[in-house]
Order: sequence, then structure tokens, then C-alpha cells
Amino acid sequence: MGILDWFKNRPAQFDPDRVSEDTLRKATEKAITLTNPRLQVLPSCHKRLAPAVGTTIQFLRENIGKLPPAKPLSAACWASDPALRAFFVTHTDVGVALGRSENLRTLFDKFQDLEEAFLVLGMAYNEQRIFGMALQGDMVQRDVAQVSLGFSDHRTHLCSRDESRLRRLIGTAAFEYLLAQALSDIVAERAERADLEGNRALLGARLRLLQQQGPGFGSIFAATPEHAEQSVLEAELLKNERSLADIGVAETALEMELECLKTVLQHPERYLQIEQRTVRLNTINVVVENGGEAADVVFSLADFKGSQPRQRAFVLARVVRDELPPVRRIDFDEAARYL
Repeated sequence: MGILDWFKNRPAQFDPDRVSEDTLRKATEKAITLTNPRLQVLPSCHKRLAPAVGTTIQFLRENIGKLPPAKPLSAACWASDPALRAFFVTHTDVGVALGRSENLRTLFDKFQDLEEAFLVLGMAYNEQRIFGMALQGDMVQRDVAQVSLGFSDHRTHLCSRDESRLRRLIGTAAFEYLLAQALSDIVAERAERADLEGNRALLGARLRLLQQQGPGFGSIFAATPEHAEQSVLEAELLKNERSLADIGVAETALEMELECLKTVLQHPERYLQIEQRTVRLNTINVVVENGGEAADVVFSLADFKGSQPRQRAFVLARVVRDELPPVRRIDFDEAARYL
């Protein structure tokens, strides 16, 4: 099975409800195919990788199982839902975010009888320290240290017909993210090996040139810079050889790649953490510790700790077909009036 084949039926690649032998086998095959299909030539490759894959699947099952149920997402709910008021500045922003989702539009177009879809609403998350006013008893205090939360860059890439399929898609996407981190580590290892091997070739060529000159040429002068430089080059070459030995020779490159893949899948928490957050926010998204006019806002926070660290807040949501705004088309006749 080629790399593109794995993306034709992505929801079937991860089962958040159970870790069957079939799930483990398919996930292991996927890890090998997406990373480097040549890993299959290593002895007992699947057997050696399967325990690490099982660890990642268990990790994803636990985290996905903790995600709250999907919440209604609509412009009509904005005024009465504290979470939507925290996520969107106005009710019209809900429709704008949904209208940008080509995946959601494709889903509704594909299933004409589908009245409700499920999706992941992902958002950039910003936590900022500010100074503002706060009520302490009956007194208003100024310059009080506060925390303000910001939500922006709303995305709805992951969509499905039902919530169980959506959770399966989340697991698949998270699994692929971890594989990407393993591949990133492998690429870094390969780059270091290439640099060392290139450096070794240059040092070796320089050393041979000096050695071919012989000691007699330098003895004409009082000092012998060639000998000194030769010693330095020999020391650098020895250091280079030791570094290559630590990484492994070319024949063990596949073993190194398999170990990189195993390490990432054995420790998925090093690269991805999903936290469930409940914060009490007022109407301007400032965290309120005690009292005051505020409401609890629940969301999940994904902390990506891989090669490109970032945080994204997200919630599971459900949206009815009528909430999806129509496609905006260019009115060429109207545009022609301004030419």
C-alpha cells in the first residue's frame, strides 16, 4: 500500500474505542509506510515497532475519550452561549468561520440528506498578562494584574457525519502528527550524517595533500606549519570519525530510523499534550477568579511540542446545514459598472 492510499479512507485507520489486532497491524503498517517503506527489510520490523504503536494508540484513546461532547455551533446560540461569545467577537463571525470551510461544504454536498454535521473548531490561543480594574469587595481597584484570553484564526478542517467518526478522525490526525515528528527527527539525523560525511571527505583530502608534500619542504624554514596543521587536521578527522560512529555508519541508517520512530511512538506525551480547560471569563475574556459577572468556558488545549511548537484551542461542535452560508460568487455585471 502506497503513501497516498492511507489518505483515501482515513477514518478507518484509528479506532478510539478498542485496540484490536487489526487496528494495531494497520497502524504499524501506516507508521512504516509514511516514514520509510524500506524499514520493512529490517528483521522483525513490525514486531519491534508494534509495542510503541500500541503505546501511542492507548495515549490517544485516553485523551480523545476525555474530550467533552460536541456543542451546538450557530449564530443563534452566540448570545446565550458564554463559550461562543468568548470564541467569536460577534455572532456574524460564526457564519464567516463556517463559510471558509471547504471540507464542511464538501461533506454537505456529498451527503444531500445530511442535516447535521460534526466538526472540530480549532483556534489560535493567546494568553496575555494585562493590568485592569477589578472589584475588591465594594471597592474598585485599578492596575490589578489580570489574565486575558484571546481566540482567533478559526478553522474547521476536520468534519464528519457523526461524532464517533469525528473522534476517529482526530485520532488519525494526531497519529499522523506524531509520525511527522518522527520523520522530522530522522531528517535531522540524516542531515547531520551528511554534514559529517562531507566534512570527513574535505578533511581527508586536505590531509592527503599535506602528507604528499612530505616533511622535507617544511624543513627549509625554521618553523614547520605543515606539521602543525597536519596534527590539527588529524585531530579534527578523528573527532569527525567518532561523531559518525555515534550516529552509525550508512549500513545502520535504517536501524537508526526505526529507533527514531520507536522513540517518538513510545513517548507521544513528549510531542503532544491535550489539556481540558475550564476558565471563568467575563464579557471581555478576562479571567475572573472569584465572584463578579462571569461564566465558565470549557475548551480543550492542544500543546504541540514538536519541531514547530504551538498551541491550539479547540472544541467539538455540531452544526446544521442551514448554518452554512451560501457560496459567495463574483457578480461580474456589478463589477463591470466600476470599470
